[in-house]
Amino acid sequence: MFGKKRRWHLLKGQEPTEMDKKILYWENKGKLVPTRDLIKTPEQIEGIRKSGVVNTGVLDEVARQIHIGMSTLEIDEICRKYCEEQGATPACLGYEGFPMSVCTSINEVVCHGIPKKEDILKEGDIINVDFTTILDGYYADASRMFIMGKTTPEKEQLVRVAKECLEIGAEAAKPYGFVGDIGHAIQKHVERYHYGIVRDLCGHGVGIQFHEEPEVAHYGHRGQGMLLVPGMVFTIEPMINQGTWKVFIDADDKYGWEVITGDELPSAQWEHTFLMTEHGLEILSH
Repeated sequence: MFGKKRRWHLLKGQEPTEMDKKILYWENKGKLVPTRDLIKTPEQIEGIRKSGVVNTGVLDEVARQIHIGMSTLEIDEICRKYCEEQGATPACLGYEGFPMSVCTSINEVVCHGIPKKEDILKEGDIINVDFTTILDGYYADASRMFIMGKTTPEKEQLVRVAKECLEIGAEAAKPYGFVGDIGHAIQKHVERYHYGIVRDLCGHGVGIQFHEEPEVAHYGHRGQGMLLVPGMVFTIEPMINQGTWKVFIDADDKYGWEVITGDELPSAQWEHTFLMTEHGLEILSH
């Protein structure tokens, strides 16, 4: 429509770049495009990359120490200590009332599980450890699944498929493609296994703040959602449930954070922070 407010603004006194032209093309087609502040500068990307190194190091340290018989509170202590030793800050601690440094989500807990002294890891458990780092004002976010000892074939498959979903979603993300391409690819893979994809939570932009645009749904249609442009930083973090996609907040959680599968069957999730480049995605934290 003539005179509509544009989301993308050309820099004053400069000729449009090839990126400007591509973004304006899709905006004129009625597509959702990013605002300029979502395109990170080289300096910002370097800061996020350094934060990502620390964030990956936290999860590496968890992988080194996690074992049957430990409490999730011990995992929190490992994460907090490593993060602080690197001069960084746990982003979750105090975020909208979240009481701990890391999310530890066991079995039917989809995400935002709160570490507790009484939550002891047992043989056969699957657990997602999700950590976000702030280093010099820059954020990086990732999570991994861990299988405790020997578990059931059903849980093993769920964990494997959830990781495949992350990889397939990342492969579908192309420069000047769309967020919906990611969700479509993930949904197509999940449906082969008749699993549920959590719809109430999604991936997100990250880097300057904990949560930024775009929202990255893990289901959907090709060509929908925001245009993906080189310089954007975001997470892909599919939450895959063995049964229903529906979830609820644990009534016993006084903080109102822990998300449980609707049928209390297991859930699995993997998350990376990615940078979109001219050639595809670069992993900044895993």
